[in-house]
Amino acid sequence: MEILFLGTGAGVPAKSRNVTSIALKLLAERNSVWLFDCGESTQQQILHTTLKPRKIDKIFITHLHGDHIFGLPGLISSRSFQGGETPLSIYGPKGIKNFILTSLKVSGTHLKFQLKFIEIVEAGVIFEDAQFKVSCLPLEHGIESFGYRIEETDHQGSLQVEKLKKLGVPFGPLYGKLKNGEIISLADGRTVNGKDYIGETQKGRIVTILGDTKKTENSLLLAKNADVLIHESTFEGADQKMARDYNHSTNVDAAQIAKKANVKKLFLTHISARYLGKEVLELEKEAQQHFQQTSVAKDFLEFTIPLDK
Repeated sequence: MEILFLGTGAGVPAKSRNVTSIALKLLAERNSVWLFDCGESTQQQILHTTLKPRKIDKIFITHLHGDHIFGLPGLISSRSFQGGETPLSIYGPKGIKNFILTSLKVSGTHLKFQLKFIEIVEAGVIFEDAQFKVSCLPLEHGIESFGYRIEETDHQGSLQVEKLKKLGVPFGPLYGKLKNGEIISLADGRTVNGKDYIGETQKGRIVTILGDTKKTENSLLLAKNADVLIHESTFEGADQKMARDYNHSTNVDAAQIAKKANVKKLFLTHISARYLGKEVLELEKEAQQHFQQTSVAKDFLEFTIPLDK
């Protein structure tokens, strides 16, 4: 489970930062990639990575501002040209379906795969299977904007192989039954309960990815106990009033949410082009005064989310 930042800038592309797009790589878990927002030139950014567009099977859009959606028509078209034939599900605010279908129709684009649209009509769980649950809540941005919480199902503990060897359990199919928690019988008449030889359950990981927003209680709810929180940071702390006026957050806002929500790691993104070089470092340092485990994301930064041991 890895996060790859494809674009970390705000508003318009800049030399050092493209506009917003974040990939959640679930290759080990389900051999797929989930994309969160798709700003202009996202597919160009992908060319500098090992990502394969055909692996993207879900795209979650936080809101319909151009710097978060203008890359969608091109990426969807390229996915078809590059061998993508499996369905692609797109989640987002009402209007995302019309935007994409109109773009494809006007450009005469024909896809080799099925597009599925899930336009969000109410907060709550929007996707769930045996591995993951994705829920959303509205944020405050002057336009409908959502934050997403991705929760992984807990992992079953590992089979305690060394203990079983000492018991004299022969390696083979019996180990599979024990792993499933079954009771087996040995040749000498002893019985072994698999449940007694499975380690502690590993807590599933939680990732929270927020759309553009000013500081809000829903951000806190979405981020509670998350392993990773990705929060916009369009302004520095001194520009709090400007951030509120433009329905955005400061680095201090994000850090305060992270601390109060008890997250493990905070990444600041959606960085305004006004901040360059040392100024970006100052954004990070200021946020760290409120929440130490803060980093400013940069394009192509990758972060592996570890399982608790």
